[in-house]
Formats: sequence, structure tokens, C-alpha cells
Amino acid sequence: MLVNTRKLIFSLIVLSGWNVAQAQEAWTLKQCIDTAQVHNKTLQINRNNISISEQRKKEAQANLIPKVTANADYKYFMELPTQLMPMNALNPQAPEGQFRDLQFGVPHNINANVQLAMPLYNPQIYGAIQSTQIAKELIELQFQKSEEQVLFDITTLYYNAQIIVHQLAFLDSNIANTEKLLKNMQLLKDQLLAKGSDVSKVKLQAEQLNTQRQNVNNKLIQVLNALKLNMGISLEQNITVVSEIQQEVSLESNTRNVLELKIIQKQNQLLHSDLKTLNQSRFLPSLNLVASYGTTGFGYDKKPNNFLKFYPIGFAGIQLSYPLFNGTVTQRKINQKKLEITNNELQSKLITEKNDMEVENAIRQKTIAQSTITNTESQIALAKTIYDQTVLQQKQGTASLTDVLLADNALREAQQNYLNAVIDFLKADLELKKLTGSITSIKN
Repeated sequence: MLVNTRKLIFSLIVLSGWNVAQAQEAWTLKQCIDTAQVHNKTLQINRNNISISEQRKKEAQANLIPKVTANADYKYFMELPTQLMPMNALNPQAPEGQFRDLQFGVPHNINANVQLAMPLYNPQIYGAIQSTQIAKELIELQFQKSEEQVLFDITTLYYNAQIIVHQLAFLDSNIANTEKLLKNMQLLKDQLLAKGSDVSKVKLQAEQLNTQRQNVNNKLIQVLNALKLNMGISLEQNITVVSEIQQEVSLESNTRNVLELKIIQKQNQLLHSDLKTLNQSRFLPSLNLVASYGTTGFGYDKKPNNFLKFYPIGFAGIQLSYPLFNGTVTQRKINQKKLEITNNELQSKLITEKNDMEVENAIRQKTIAQSTITNTESQIALAKTIYDQTVLQQKQGTASLTDVLLADNALREAQQNYLNAVIDFLKADLELKKLTGSITSIKN
């Protein structure tokens, strides 16, 4: 029992340690995207929409399959139908224009039959099949678009988290520098070489940096929660991001947002299909095969001739239907479709022109941001050197506290400029990938 207990405790310790290691392991951007591909609710909804469109297509195709229905009815006539019979039908000598009322039939009537109907040619059915196929392809393109949007959102949040992690690293470095400065100022004060107000200034800066770090850390938690929501995982799960930011210099592509244009073109194809169906329904007939087989029963419940007899009945034939005039309803629908097609073509041109403009702006912003990153990196190194030299001079009494604080502010400003440049670069690069339809390359 003691050995088994030790084994159990050891297993729990190992499992607990493994869970902690997993919780602390940094998630790569690819891992976040792969997780979202499986668990993101928006993508799951759009996958279901694709399945729904497939069922609608099969529903339209099912209209070509013969339909078989079974019908039955029973009627009891309290008053039998009355017919007028010419009197000369039975008596040739009777004058014309005189009739006699007669009641035909029996009070009990039973009908039961099986009917078959099969469309041989129906332009509306074939048009609906073609439209549902195009609609299915359109929904598949819309799924790809929603997938791109999910990738865009997750990548944006991931980049934001990385920027905040770098911001926290800068703050930690600045807090450490301020704590060292505070110790030096406290030592100088004890030696009567510094004023109490100087120490208070450094303490104030330290408190401000700590408050700023708390706010930035809280912002990181919010961004990570939004990232987990888009990934479709529990908010209680602890995740971190890789701190290193990949600033890939991708080759610019001459392509544009092909997917967006494909959706517009597919919508145009669907509108033309609907227009074709409307035109055909105006001039082409519908041809159906109809058949029925059943029985008709007659019953009489009065003595002495009470009876119930059944007689078979069946037929088969072809039914032709041709539209002559429906109050110009179809013509109004055709006019609507033509206007929708015109709007669709205008929208296609508008998207193309807007895409060209946004691609050009994104390329320009990316180029400028890339140059700014290089400049701000050297500025940070220079500001750090100036700060260290100023602190050393302050220890030697050749520089004042004001000089140190100014150098510290210059260092923090250089750090913030660097982060802003990285943000601009990542934003422009991501926007460019979205505009050129290459955002899916992020997950590879």
C-alpha cells in the first residue's frame, strides 16, 4: 500500500509539472491559427452553411424524381346531388324545354387512389438546380472569406500581444534603471550630497512606471482573452505568445484580392442564372407525366337493397402547361434582376479601384515603417548609451538629476517610437497580405 501511494503521488507530481509546463509554453502564431481552424465558432457556422447549401442543391434535384401520393376520402350525402334531365330523353313525344329533377347516386361514396406525377420538362426546376449549384459555390467562397477574416483577426491580436510583451520588457528595464537611480539618490542624500526633493522626484517616476506596467499588463490580459475567444478555447486556459517578432520582408505580389472579386463574379453568375430562368418561364411550357390508379366505392344502407361495391379506376397522361399572361409579374422581376446585375458590375469595378489604392498605400506605409524601425533601433542604442553616461556623470557630480531624467525620458521616447514603427510595419504587412489574397500563407 505504501509503494502504491508513493507511485500515485509521484504520478500526480509529474502530471502537475507537465500541466504547468504546458501552461507556460509560448504559443506560436501557427498554433493559434491551427486551433482556430478547429474550434472557432464562426468557421463552424460557415461550414454548416456549406452543408445547408449542399442539401438545398439536392432538394432542387429531388424535384425531378417522380412524386407518388396516396389519397383517400369518404363522403356521406345527406342529400344526393340533383340533376335536371330533359323529359324527351325518355319520352320522345315530350315537348322540348321541359325537365325533370332527378337525384343520382347513393349516400355512401368512398374514393382511394395512388397518384404519380413526374416532370418531363420544367424550366423553373432546371433553373433552380443551376442556381443552387452556383449558390453553393458562392457560400464556399464566403467561407474562405470568413476564414481569411479569422486569420486576420487572430494575427492582429497576436501581433498586439507581442508588442505589449516588448513594451513590458522595456518597462521592466526602465523600472530597474529607476530603482538603481533611486538607490544612488538615497545614498547621496544620506551623504548630504542630494536634496530630499530629488529623491522624491525619482520615487515619483518609479511609482509612475509601476502604475504604467500594471496598466500595460492588464491590457495584455485583455488582448490574450480576445485571442483565446477567437481561437475558440476556454478563457481559463493560460497562454503566452512568442516574444520575438518576425519582420519578414515578403516579395510584393502583383495580384489583388482575387477572393473578393471571385465572390462578386459568382454573385453575377447567380444573377444571370436567375434572369435566364425568368426568361424561360415566360416562353417555355412545362410538361408533366401524370398517372393515377385507384378504386371508387358506392354504398347503400337501406333495406332490402343495402350494398357496398367498389369499381376500379385508373388513367395515365401528359399534362402541358403554358403561361399566357400573369399580370406582368415576371417582367417586373426581370427588370429587377437587370438592375441588380448592373449594380453588381459597378460594385466589381469599385472594389478593384479601391483595392488598387489600398495596396499602394499599404506598400508605401510598410516601406516607411521598415526604414523607421532601423532608425529607431539605432536611436534606442544611442539613448541607452547617453543614459548610462549621464548616470555615471551624475555619480561623479558633473551632471544633475534633471540631466538624468531627461536622458531617461529620451530613452523611453526612443523605445516608444520603435514600438510604434513595429506596429505600423506589422499593420501594413498584414493589410497588404489581406488585400493581395495571400493572408492564408500565414498559417503555413
